[in-house]
Amino acid sequence: MTERVILEPGMPAPEFSLTDQDGNVLSLADLRGTRVIVFFYPQAMTPACTMQACEFQESTEPFEAAGFRVLGISRDDVEKLKRFADRDSIEYPLLSDPDTEVHRAYGAFGEKNSYGRIVEGVIRSTFVIDSEGKIEHALYNVKATGHVARVRKLLSV
Repeated sequence: MTERVILEPGMPAPEFSLTDQDGNVLSLADLRGTRVIVFFYPQAMTPACTMQACEFQESTEPFEAAGFRVLGISRDDVEKLKRFADRDSIEYPLLSDPDTEVHRAYGAFGEKNSYGRIVEGVIRSTFVIDSEGKIEHALYNVKATGHVARVRKLLSV
């Protein structure tokens, strides 16, 4: 098992280019000059992930007004992300990382405690990246419930 990366404020955010629910490739480098909120979630269309994604959708307007772009990343394939976005009216990019390469670069995949057992999987995490591509906040092992409100408070949005 490889050592899990832990990102900290001031570190460069790992670059990525991933496909969104509409088949468009989005690169972090394309968003330079904008502050970005990237959240990693375990699986589209599950109750906790749906709640979290919908809470981000409900906060998209205030985040954008404050200069932030929201991106969600999961291991789901593009077709499932499209169904998820359509079903739940999610308008921000949902990015597909099926091989977990980007998850691992951000430390959002690895060993975790799941109901008392140590398993390998997605670690629900959120990152705020500044306009120059550096980590502003790295939030690991977050709970789906109330998380978006916590991020809004942290960023004064």
